[in-house]
Amino acid sequence: MNKDEFIFGTRAVMEAIKTNRLIEKIFIKKGLKNELSQELFQLLKEEQIPFQFVPLEKINRITRKNHQGVLALLAPVEYHNIETLLPGIFEEGKDPFLLILDQITDVRNLGAIVRSAECAGVNAIIIPEKGMARISGDAVKTSAGAIHHVPICKVPSLSKTIRFLKNSGVKIVAATEKATTLYTSAKLNEPVAIVMGSEESGISNTVLQLTDEQVMIPVLGKIQSLNVSVAAAIILYEVVRQRN
Repeated sequence: MNKDEFIFGTRAVMEAIKTNRLIEKIFIKKGLKNELSQELFQLLKEEQIPFQFVPLEKINRITRKNHQGVLALLAPVEYHNIETLLPGIFEEGKDPFLLILDQITDVRNLGAIVRSAECAGVNAIIIPEKGMARISGDAVKTSAGAIHHVPICKVPSLSKTIRFLKNSGVKIVAATEKATTLYTSAKLNEPVAIVMGSEESGISNTVLQLTDEQVMIPVLGKIQSLNVSVAAAIILYEVVRQRN
């Protein structure tokens, strides 16, 4: 991790929060308890910044400098609120075109997916707070800068967000090898959110159960699955094809 991707030390992290630096997450050493840390906890609560108690070794793997058991990961992008963003898309007279990513843990795949999504005209990408690759400098580089041009919405619960989207009139379509419907057979020229999961574990069952339709991309060779970034591009451009 590059040194410009994190800030360490209790006072330095508190100052970063107070000056509105874009912070993705804060790691705090398990058992940390002193007067200054109590002030930090109060600030985190007031600003609703996610933090995680971790073993000292995890922080030491990032830096061995005098971090005092506190380290903040900086966000390279400003995250958006999908509940604020979606009404604006409808008000512009557009049919929302969204992408939901579940359990994508490879940074390079994440970057490549964002690049394809931006090129396809996706209005927003929704990712969960946990269980996802971090949007780091590597992700920005792999996306060829596309991460700065398509709104990224980080949400605490994909299930809750999907229910919000469905109640707002957005069709939820999952790309999964468990499906029997070809992706070209699905109706995608309406408000739609495409759900993509990781190559290893796919889409989580809780998310899959909430989808309106499940589609598959035929794989005819000996290798049984496509790279997720390639699969995402295929599905996204089917939406483009149907809309045009």
